[in-house]
Formats: sequence, structure tokens, C-alpha cells
Amino acid sequence: MGMNAVIVQIKPTADAFYPSAYGPWSEYLTGVQGKDPGYDPLAFMIEETHKRNLEFHAWFNPYRITMNHTDLNKLSESHPARKHPDWVAAYGNQLYYHPGIPETRDFIVKGIEEVVKHYDIDAVHMDDYFYPYKIAGQEFPDQAQYEQYGKDAFSNIDDWRRDNVNQLVKQINQTIKAAKPYVKFGISPFGVWRNAADDPTGSNTKAGVRNYDDLYADTRHWIQEGDIDYIAPQIYWSIGFNAAAYDVLADWWSNEVKNRPVHLYIGQAAYKINNNFDPPWSDPEEYVRQITLNRQLELVKGSMHFSLKDLNKNPLGIKDRLITDLYSKPALVPQMPWLDSTAPKKPKLTKVTEDKNGNLLQIKDHPSNQKTKETAYYAIYRAEGKKQKTLLATQRKTYEQQTFLDNTADPNKKYTYYVTSADRLHNESKASKRTTK
Repeated sequence: MGMNAVIVQIKPTADAFYPSAYGPWSEYLTGVQGKDPGYDPLAFMIEETHKRNLEFHAWFNPYRITMNHTDLNKLSESHPARKHPDWVAAYGNQLYYHPGIPETRDFIVKGIEEVVKHYDIDAVHMDDYFYPYKIAGQEFPDQAQYEQYGKDAFSNIDDWRRDNVNQLVKQINQTIKAAKPYVKFGISPFGVWRNAADDPTGSNTKAGVRNYDDLYADTRHWIQEGDIDYIAPQIYWSIGFNAAAYDVLADWWSNEVKNRPVHLYIGQAAYKINNNFDPPWSDPEEYVRQITLNRQLELVKGSMHFSLKDLNKNPLGIKDRLITDLYSKPALVPQMPWLDSTAPKKPKLTKVTEDKNGNLLQIKDHPSNQKTKETAYYAIYRAEGKKQKTLLATQRKTYEQQTFLDNTADPNKKYTYYVTSADRLHNESKASKRTTK
């Protein structure tokens, strides 16, 4: 489908898709929490993702412990929540780690640091789950923690809750960058920060849930403080939707990241296509219009689709449309110059050989890239005659010398090929080129 990154949940309910010192094996692997699946799923997924030259974003759910019960005894015996029941809050029919306890925050951060240090991930990702979505008539049970940790510094519990989340976000980012400065940190929050009725600088929306007021997630603060590298608001509504219009919110978020070292990607509601009460979601053009709108906004750097499972069902033919139209050509992941802006040395395109299977390119990496700026992959461009070059493909670097077969080449046409080296943050070298006879 032309994607260039995958975002995979690896710690959905305080249990892990990898051997961890900070949580048991996930029940979503074998059906039994704490049971070793016999291999390392995270290592396997990263390896297969990188083979296809995709980024791997490791998705963590920081606070959630259970999905549909509040019984600690149902957890694996080794689960940290059983060892530290004072860290745990029950709300609705779920268990959560208390966001307001400093030891809990440190524990969550160490669990993320473990993955950053031991696995070759490209980014740490979190979604919209911070303080839980509110349940009518129920208050999150953290008054005692506020009295102990927050009352002296904060005059109200809401500001204290927001500060707890802010501290977690900042600490995660600092920890990631201390371990591996090139690993990105991104968050995909609920699509509305605040309504204009709550704050004149909020969006022209009437959303029933707001990040700032209901989830205690101050997305504006993270952007302004530079605590994240990308933000991907879940704008899961149609263009023109009365309470929260896609077009209004895409424009609002664009203004939020203006002149900030933060990329904006839009969270797209693939799961709603032909599956929602709102009529536009039954129109095969709605999703296309949203992506087209993104491309008209300079500061929207891409889309994150929720979810792949839904896209693979091809609702209203959208998967086909992505393959043949919107995503028919490859795209490089946008650069983040605030993390690194130095490019590798250019490779050498040593030869282009024409045969019945296509044009075979022989590529050799620059010898200094091993020592100074390692090449992660090659970007291969092609121009026909005097036409402008376009990106043909990307290929993961596996050897100092390797080949690429262009099996789409017409043997009756003359092409010029350009090859660049790119590092893992997508800084590109100058191009090496050769022309067919």
C-alpha cells in the first residue's frame, strides 16, 4: 500500500511482546499472561519491518493494566501491579497505574528505556490513553495521591493531573534521547485540545471530550516545550462534521506546530469507512478528500491510518485506491533536522546493466559511511529522457555492494538513474547517476 512506517502495540496492558524486566509476557501472544511464546515477537517484527525498509514505531500504553476487570489476582503472579498494589487505581472496569505517583512514573519510563536500549526501533509511540476517558458519575480515585504529592504545589487537582502527564512525557523524551538520540518520540492524542468555548485559542468545535479538560493531556504544552518529535491527532470525523469537522481541526493543528520542531501527521479513521452513522463515511471519496486536504496543508507531513486491519478489508475499495492512486509512488519519511541534519556521503552507482528482466543497478556505499554516518538505505530515482526524476524505490542497505533490479523499465527507452544514501533519520546524500545506452 505504499506505507513507510508501521506502529505496533508492544505493551498493551502492562504486559509485553518481548522478554521484559518490567512486565510479564502479554496474554495477547498465547492467551495466557506470563507464558513464554518461545520466541521474541518484537525482535521478529523489527527485523521483518526493516527488511522492507519501513520504520518500526514501538507503541506503548503507559498506564493501562487491564481491559475488562479489576481483579489483581487475575494477573500473572510476576506482574508488577501485584507486587505494588499501592501503585494501582481501579476505574470503571479497568485497572491503571496511578499517574500521580513518582515511583510509578519512573517505573513506566524504565520500561520504555529497556526497549529503546535493547531493540533497534525507530520511534516510541503513544496514543490517546493518559488519564482514562471519564465515566459519568465516577471520579478517578486519586484524591489521596493529590493530598500526598500535589496539594502543596497545585491549588486544584486538574492542574496536578496535567502536570503528572507532562512530567511523564518530558521524562520519556529525555530518557529516549539520552539512550539513542536518533529514536523519535511521538504521540497520537484525541483530536481536540480544547473547544473555543473553553479557550478562545481552542478549535471551532463542540467536542464532548477534550484532551486538556478530560484526559489531562496538554498537547499544546508538549509541542511548545519540544517534548515530542511528532504529534498525530486522531481526527476521526468527516469533513464538515458539526461537532468536530476534519477540515477545521486539520487547519487548527497545523497552526499549533507552526515554527515548532514537531512534525504533524494526521490520524485517519480507516475503521469508520462504510461503518459509521455519519453519512460521509459511506462515500468512497471521503477518505480520499481527507488525504487530499492534508496535502494542501504545508505543515501536515503525512497520515497514520487506524488500522491496517481495517484497510486490508478494502472498505469501499479504499485499499485499491491507495495502491493505484494516492500511494502509488513511494515516499520518504520526512526529515527531522532538530534531531540530526548531517547526510551520509554519496554512494557510487558503479554500473547499470540492461537485460530481459529489466535494468540491474550495482551500488557501492561510500567507504567513510561505515565510520562516520552509516547508510540505512538507498533511494533510487529514475528519469525518462529529459523528464524530471521521480522516486522509483527505496532499498535497505544490507552489504557494502548490492544490486537493485528495475523490472518496470521499458527496454526501448533511455533512462537516467540517480542513487542517494540516506541515514535512519532520512538525511540524503548527493546523488550518483548513470544513464542507460
